[in-house]
Amino acid sequence: MRYHWFLPTTGDGHDVRSAITTTDSFRPAARAATVTYLTQVARAAEEAGFEAALTPVGAGCPDPWIVCAALSQHTERLRMLVAFRTGYTLPTLLAQQAQAFQQVSGGRLLLNVVTGGDPVEQRSYGDFLDHDARYGRTDEFLDVLRRTWAGEPFDHRGEHYHVEAGGLAEPLDPAPDVYFGGASPAAERVAARRADVALMWGEPPQAVATRIARLRDLAASLGRAPRFGLRVHVIARDTTAEAWAEADRLLADMDPARIAEAQRRFARFDSVGQRRMVDLHAGGTRDLEIHPGLWAGVGLVREGAGTALVGSYDEVAALLREYAALGVEEFILSGWPHLEEAYRVGEYVLPRLQRLAVA
Repeated sequence: MRYHWFLPTTGDGHDVRSAITTTDSFRPAARAATVTYLTQVARAAEEAGFEAALTPVGAGCPDPWIVCAALSQHTERLRMLVAFRTGYTLPTLLAQQAQAFQQVSGGRLLLNVVTGGDPVEQRSYGDFLDHDARYGRTDEFLDVLRRTWAGEPFDHRGEHYHVEAGGLAEPLDPAPDVYFGGASPAAERVAARRADVALMWGEPPQAVATRIARLRDLAASLGRAPRFGLRVHVIARDTTAEAWAEADRLLADMDPARIAEAQRRFARFDSVGQRRMVDLHAGGTRDLEIHPGLWAGVGLVREGAGTALVGSYDEVAALLREYAALGVEEFILSGWPHLEEAYRVGEYVLPRLQRLAVA
């Protein structure tokens, strides 16, 4: 099992915040995402036993490549799971960026492929492809990327890219693992064909089991067997009551106008995964425990991963093991504030998972 953390590059604090928006008209971040603060979070994750840290990517985020390259100089073991958008740069250039990152970080790069789900944001970058066409481009991008890493000259002429005598001078070693998420049929086809780790957001276990079975069959038909990962938040405390009191506090802190604004923004997304997150709460603040210990309140104001595991340390560890029993091998966790919660989860939840694994 592998456990990863999250870097809040748009700011941090004691409230649920957007992952990709640097400005919040309702409340600014209590802790600015300076290199100094993000270094504290990264070091906390490293010391707490996490293997890697994910960065978000979007119009409101600082560039993940630059931020993670800086943080790699202040950490020793923590890998950087760098998110990037396909279509915004050439795969041959990104292969060269990955090569440089491996050199400056000592081989600690992982890649999180983001195809995009907000048409308004996509157009602001100059990208006017529709949903399925974006995934077609992602598929071709990853094909060219891996061929470039192989270090052998190659030619490619496809729908989106044309390369003549491409390829790095020598194979990229180690080549970073590719993490890829998406819930639509077009996305799942790309995951089956190209991903090392197929990522999902925290839905109820039965829904996750269904998706894993479908993806596993798709990949097997192509002769592949990717790992599966889950992106979910954590609210873990000494007791069940304390954990749910914290969830209630986070919910009480969400201004109704802020919830309404976020839901209007999510409604324009063409992301199937985002739609599934919204369906878990339907924009309301009641009945947010959608499975024992799984809370959908985060998705009221935050795009992307919109659920949290809530409970005592033992209960949260048991929930993670429940997902592991379905085939999930990697977990990307987070909590607010990310500095303190990295230590909390690392000190109280991860050791319980290790004991359960031994048992």
